[in-house]
Amino acid sequence: MLAAIDLGSNSFRLHVGQHDGEKIAVVASAREPTRLAAGLDQAGYLTHAAMERATVALERLGEVLQQYPLDEVRAVATNTMRIAGNAAEFLPIAEKALGYPIEIISGEEEARLIYLGIANQLAIPGERRLVIDIGGGSTELILGCGKEIERAESIGIGTVQQSMTFFPDGRIDASAFEQAILYARSRFEDVFSPQQKPWKNVYGSSGTMRAIAEIISRNNLGDGEFSRVSMEALKEKMIAFGRIDRLEFDKLRPDRVESLVGGLSILLGLTQEMGIDVLSPIEGGLRLGVMWDLHLRATQRDRREQTVRSFLLRFAADETRANQVADYALALYGQLKPGTDAFSKLLRWSAVLHEVGLAVSPTNYHKHGAYLIENADLPGFTTREQRTMGHFILGQKGNLRKLDGALNEPDIAKAVLALRLAVMFMHLRLDVDVSEMRVKMKNRIDLEFRLEQMSAHPTLPYWIEQERKFWGDVGIVFNVKTRG
Repeated sequence: MLAAIDLGSNSFRLHVGQHDGEKIAVVASAREPTRLAAGLDQAGYLTHAAMERATVALERLGEVLQQYPLDEVRAVATNTMRIAGNAAEFLPIAEKALGYPIEIISGEEEARLIYLGIANQLAIPGERRLVIDIGGGSTELILGCGKEIERAESIGIGTVQQSMTFFPDGRIDASAFEQAILYARSRFEDVFSPQQKPWKNVYGSSGTMRAIAEIISRNNLGDGEFSRVSMEALKEKMIAFGRIDRLEFDKLRPDRVESLVGGLSILLGLTQEMGIDVLSPIEGGLRLGVMWDLHLRATQRDRREQTVRSFLLRFAADETRANQVADYALALYGQLKPGTDAFSKLLRWSAVLHEVGLAVSPTNYHKHGAYLIENADLPGFTTREQRTMGHFILGQKGNLRKLDGALNEPDIAKAVLALRLAVMFMHLRLDVDVSEMRVKMKNRIDLEFRLEQMSAHPTLPYWIEQERKFWGDVGIVFNVKTRG
């Protein structure tokens, strides 16, 4: 059973689902309105009141999660947490309230997950489509064909700030609407080229967009379709009401009212600028995409494998050397007997990518590589995973003090040791059968070579002595012995 939690800018939501052999069936959902984006002060920091609201909402969602026997859980935070100046301070509080780790994902990763959910929901292999998701803090535009993404864009315009900026006192008039639409148009005017018109197969996946489509349908506005004509009719109807708190439409949920006006102005600006006449509302999106990603990781295609392969090729790293280091590192890590398997894949991917920093400079390439891995958009990877891989790559050579306490986690220390030895063996062209070596790490490091291995490589004792000094600098004894 899978669970996905979305810490959005307007509300926090969760899905609990189960794969039934063909699709993921949602068995439970929950929603907690938070308007987190409205809780940013003028300096871009979450206010104390906003964090308190968010904490209470997460505690409630955590209670829901406790009711199910969950195999995999992933919680993701989007635009407001991306831009909040004190997000790092709030994150541990939020994780404690929810009971699970929370990842602040990039706009590009958010777009990928949205598309993954929609593509699996539609299951139309050759269809070329544009998916639009207007959220509380950002808008994602994803162009793809079947299950493959061709282009993804995340634009920092969302319903909460749009409503607060152009309808601050709740008043709705023609002038405010036109200004809001014009601003939205300016944000989308350079996203896709005019040559890509006319648009076909355009889907709206966010809750705000589905709410707009439902209001149009239930209230017989415009031509009855989810079209620009109908959205213009809805706009005129809103202007006639005059105020946000006076909006009355069949089946309009009270908690949707404030975001609806901002969402409609964004959608009108987007469709006008991009020449979109008709859209199709669709269930799915981010939470479903998160669950599909969890399912695919466990059963067939882990998106991270493709990402690592693409990154390796992009930076023209030597694939033979990369794979050799990965093989050595995993064999050594197995001998070190980590407490869990949590870091095995991250270690392998770090080993494969350990030389990508050479594309920047051969000097301090490990530092360049760590920076690239931690800061690049790596589809499928969480920020926490990228940070861990950055530690591994940074720690592949040189002093260990630069890892800033990461070695306090025993399995991370073992992974760093395995990678350092693997890189050393590769550079020494040491054709070694790792199974003939012995390496242990508890309170100290014990490394044992066969005598012929040491004697066959005159510089090996020098490099081993360097390792002893580096580990000694961080308080870890490194013993080496040989056997016949």
